[in-house]
Amino acid sequence: MLALPSGVAFFERGWLSSNNVLIQDEDQAILVDSGYWTHAEQTAALVTAALKQRPLTTLINTHLHSDHCGGNAHLQALFPKLETLIPPGHASYVDSWDSNALTYTPTGQHCPQFKKSGVLRDGDHFCVAGNTWRIHAAPGHDPHSIVLFNEEDRMLVSADALWENGFGVVFPEIEGLSAFNEIESTLQIIERLAPKLVLPGHGAAFTDVTGALVRARSRLAQFQNAPDKHASYAAKVLLKFKLLELQRVKLSDYCIWAHSAQYLHLLHAMYSTGISFETWIFDLCQSLETSGACTINDEYIINH
Repeated sequence: MLALPSGVAFFERGWLSSNNVLIQDEDQAILVDSGYWTHAEQTAALVTAALKQRPLTTLINTHLHSDHCGGNAHLQALFPKLETLIPPGHASYVDSWDSNALTYTPTGQHCPQFKKSGVLRDGDHFCVAGNTWRIHAAPGHDPHSIVLFNEEDRMLVSADALWENGFGVVFPEIEGLSAFNEIESTLQIIERLAPKLVLPGHGAAFTDVTGALVRARSRLAQFQNAPDKHASYAAKVLLKFKLLELQRVKLSDYCIWAHSAQYLHLLHAMYSTGISFETWIFDLCQSLETSGACTINDEYIINH
């Protein structure tokens, strides 16, 4: 297990919920990301156990995908004085609670409504236990995403901008917006920061940042050279994410859900018009089964 600086706790979660980072000193306790809504009670239990009767003072969201902020509402109810800070790009949609603009409806996912207290802008910083944590804009996976960098310990909370083996789906590309170049720009920012330790949004913490950047750039080049591969990857991620939530579901009900997810229709329309939507979805499910991500029988699809 990697040693973390005093006052920093890293909760590695499964892929349905993002990882959480708790940063605290005598005066404040800050949680970065809150996981998916179905795991909200588990998130709260992890946080309250670490706090040992102290209140959570601040909640920061690196971006507003449902697996990173789905526990916000539960934590706000548990800690009524909690300050919640989000990136500015979608702030107005949180105020009006526009589930389409916030991507929850088009991804076929759910996020309980929460309130924001303020926004986090590129270059903003806060201090905990004498350490400066600075906000850096990190577009690509999400156009409004941020990362947080501890300048003294050189520790990066990278969200979905960099994992040990890649990065998150480039969601703007699903909407037909070019964003692969923004992935590279964010990788360059991380490279310049030169972190010694990375706490990613998914997967284990890691120190081989150079290797992770090489792998991320290799993956990016594959997607740039063959956008259809990214489309297939994105579609399977959306399908797998829902399966992680449902665990076991009738194929007929799963297909009904897929029909309700606008992003799946966008991907099908851009890259797979030669076959029907239903056939495309079933082919993707079979691909997930081949990779060991699920099992399909005559009536059900079951998560692995």
